[in-house]
Amino acid sequence: MAAIKKDGVDDTVKHRIRITLSSTNVQNLEKVCKDLINAAKSKELEVKGPVRLPTKFLRITTRKTPCGEGSKTWDRFEMRIHKRIVDLKSPSEIVKQITSISIAPGVEVEVTVAE
Repeated sequence: MAAIKKDGVDDTVKHRIRITLSSTNVQNLEKVCKDLINAAKSKELEVKGPVRLPTKFLRITTRKTPCGEGSKTWDRFEMRIHKRIVDLKSPSEIVKQITSISIAPGVEVEVTVAE
């Protein structure tokens, strides 16, 4: 559905697409980010990012002994959630081709399309 202008320039409607990636594993997240940006740049799209958002720390502190007797020792558990945002300007048909890259396990991808 490409509309052609009089001078022969492609006049397709370009949408602003925001891809949000989140994971607990930084290496997998950075790999998926790099693959996604390389795929977008190979299609000659306008890319902004990856924007690194602050890491969320989920902490749980619990007693080691289930009955409550004995010395008061504690266990501390922590899970870190890392997020990246990549903004693209492209037709919506091309987004399916770009996001068809192999995504590492544990990486969540959310795609938002705006005009």
